[in-house]
Formats: sequence, structure tokens, C-alpha cells
Amino acid sequence: MNGDTVTLIHRPFGDLVDDILTSVVGGVVNEPIRFDIKVFSYPLAEPAAAVRGITGTAGGVPRTFLLEIDFIFSPATNVVTWLDDGTKPDDPSTFFVDYFRVESRSPISDINVGSVTRTLSEAIGREIATVYEQINLAYLSAFVDTATGKSLDYVVSILDVVRKTAEFAEGLVTFFRSPGVDGNITIPAGIRLTTATGAVVFTSTQPRTLQRGQVRIDVPVRADVGFAGDAGLVPAGAISQMAQPVAGIERVSNLDPTIRAAADETDDELRLRAKAALRALGKATLAALDRVIREGRGTPVEFFDPNSPPDHRSAPGTVTVVVDAEPERLPSLLAAVHDTRAAGVLATLLARYVFITPRITATITPRISAPGKTQIGLDVVAALQAYVDGLTAGDPADGAAMLAAVRAVADVTTATIVDVVVARADLSDPLAAGARQPDRSLLVSTASGGPATDAEIEAGTFRVSATVAGEDWWIALDMSGADIHLEDAGA
Repeated sequence: MNGDTVTLIHRPFGDLVDDILTSVVGGVVNEPIRFDIKVFSYPLAEPAAAVRGITGTAGGVPRTFLLEIDFIFSPATNVVTWLDDGTKPDDPSTFFVDYFRVESRSPISDINVGSVTRTLSEAIGREIATVYEQINLAYLSAFVDTATGKSLDYVVSILDVVRKTAEFAEGLVTFFRSPGVDGNITIPAGIRLTTATGAVVFTSTQPRTLQRGQVRIDVPVRADVGFAGDAGLVPAGAISQMAQPVAGIERVSNLDPTIRAAADETDDELRLRAKAALRALGKATLAALDRVIREGRGTPVEFFDPNSPPDHRSAPGTVTVVVDAEPERLPSLLAAVHDTRAAGVLATLLARYVFITPRITATITPRISAPGKTQIGLDVVAALQAYVDGLTAGDPADGAAMLAAVRAVADVTTATIVDVVVARADLSDPLAAGARQPDRSLLVSTASGGPATDAEIEAGTFRVSATVAGEDWWIALDMSGADIHLEDAGA
């Protein structure tokens, strides 16, 4: 469901009545217009006597825009103009306009409150609004994150997860930090804990974060499936084992005895437990990590884990994978690895990337608004990203091609690359995720093959090599709008 669809599905009663009334008097309902932040004025498709309303999305949520506050309409020019200090639709998104035609053939003209037309329209609108809400509720009831009550019970039953009733005992278990471990430690929901003999199993019901400097933290737990009633009532100190180790945690213990629960498991607790059960299905092995990386069209190059040989051994509770993958695929690979790793294990991905940050000065069409200039900067970054995305492993970034991509952006009249910051991923320390090493030697002249001069950079006669120590690496763009300086033509 995209933003435009959400606008049409989440229809408030008032909007529906307005649409019906506009239609019965011969007006135009929900004329779609694409919003561009660089353009504030939009002509309507037909001559209009007045605009009844405009709906769309602002800030990612449906909104009804207000006449004279967010926009104005001039019948003389037949144009809707968005006001500088008003709320505008999201860019890019579609807004919908209801308006009255100049010449309407409808015999109905009275739509005031209390009229027969309005009373009937409100009755019909109420029924339609109810149908919209029922459709939306049915849609939301199909997903773990949005289903509630009985609907959520049906969704999680696919994983053989059943809501725990008040018969399952609950309590608090204290997690203690290991000496010498610094930083935040996340304790996810679904961690399995047992008594010393393993006779009773509990699971954490809510995620907690042991902040830097904290020695311990209390985590709510509930007796696991199969331990309802008196089986889940254990004395203080009985819960002392972690079935799933958490990196940075030395030991656990319940300082108070567990007690009978006051209520059934909440929807939020059930969702977290269902997600934990899903993560545990055939996952958390190096083979599983290898599989999800390859399924995401990446290639694992090296693994560093606690069971590897000494030169590839990582700290307990951590695993690092060096991958060969296109830069645009790394976020999805990282998400897949995090979904696959065991709870409490720190998983890190490293990739053979040469990062480039071009610094650009561009001359643009004069008299463009501040939001429009911001959009031009984003368009320049997108154009360079599209060029970099077309490169493969070992392909250098060509300065002339980068300049051509920038100059092809709408409203850019000319552009110059004044500098390029080059760095490569630091693979010397597999635990230093995201570390980089500046490497200006990769920025070379197209003509001589030696270091590129400032004049060659500005002329675009340079390239950034993607070959490091004889191996093919990937070019990755690391750039934002702050790296672009825009000047008005003639300024």
C-alpha cells in the first residue's frame, strides 16, 4: 500500500460527504495532480468556479489542506497556488482536488446543512465510511505488527505460537554486565532462561538495553510453554542459566521469586515472542548466514567467528562476514543477516568498497525557491548514485562521466568537481565495522596515470581506481546535499 493508495483508503466521513456533494452538483471529484516541490502553481483540468477541497499526504499521513491557509485558488487563472508558509503535500506525491465546474448541468444546487441533498449524502457517506474502516481493519488484521486480539492469535498460530494466559508465572530476572565490557548491551525479547537444572524454562517478554556505565538491569520474564501453573513458581535465585548467551552479559539471577501473572500476555508481548520464534527457525548458523547473503546476491569472502582458526577468530558472541556485494545491496544484506543471526549475537558485515565524496559547485537557473534548491541538490546526488550503481567490481569512477551526470540534472546549467575525497574500507580489523582509511593514491589522472592535479579534477580528466592490492573492489558513493554548492546563474 503506497502513499497515494493510503489517501484513498483512509477516507474520513467528512471527506466522503464532500465528495458526494461535489459530485451531485456536477463538480469534479478527486482530480489527481502530481506535486513537485519546485512548482507552487497548478492549473486545473477544467474551468472551475471554486475549489471545495484538496486532500493528500503531508508528513506521511493523510491530510485535508485548507483554503487561504495552505493554498489559494484564482477562478480568473484557474490555478491552485500553494502558499509559502502553509502546509504542502509530500514531494513527490499526488494530491486530489474537488472543485465546482463553471457551467454545471446538475438540477441540484442546495447542499447546505439541513437540505434534503445533504441529509441523504451524509447517510450514504456514513455507510461508505464504515465499509472503508472494515476493509482497512481486515487488511491490518493480516500482519503481526498491526493485528490485535483474536486476529493476532490467528496470525501467530502459523508459527505454533499461542498466547500465554495468566496461568503462566511471571517475574524479573537481573542481567549482570561482564567485567571490562563497555558500551550499550541490547537484551532482546525471547531470550530463553532456565533454572540451574534446566527443569523450568522462562523467556524474556520485553527488550531492554543495559546502558553504558550500568552494571545490571531487570528484565521481565514469563514461564515458557509447558510450564503453566505451579511449575512456573520458583524461588529467588533459581533462574541462573541462559540458554542463549548474550554478548557482554556475565550471569543472570532472579532476586525475587516468580509470582502468578495478573493478566494474559499482551498483544505487544505476543508479537515479540512470535518474531523471536520466527528468528529461531533453522537460523543462527554460519551456513544460514552464508545462505541469506547469497540469496541477496552477495558473495561471502571471509568469516570471523569464535570457532574459526586463530587468524579468523572473533570474540565470543560476535561474528563478522567480509562480503563482495554491490553497495546498494549492502543495507538489505545487513537486514537479512540481523534477521538470521542468533539473538544476542553481534553480527557485522564488511565490504570491499572504495568510498568517494565529490565536492561540487553548480550553477543553476535563477530565482528558484529554497525548497527547490534543496531538491536540486538531492537530484544531483541521485544522478551520481545512478552512475555509480551502474559500475561493477573493479570499474573505476570516471570524472568526465560524473560531470556529465551532474550537468544533465534539470535546472543545472554548468557544474565543476572541485575535489574528491577518497577512502577505502578498513579490513585489517574485522571488529572495526565501518572503519575507513583515506587513500588519495586511488585518485589518478586519466592522461598520465599519476596523481590527479587540482586542475585535472576540475576538468574531469581523472578517475578513481577500484583496484586495491590487485583485487577488484566496488566504488561506493558517500555524499549528501552538504557536498554541493549551488549558485544562481548571473549572480
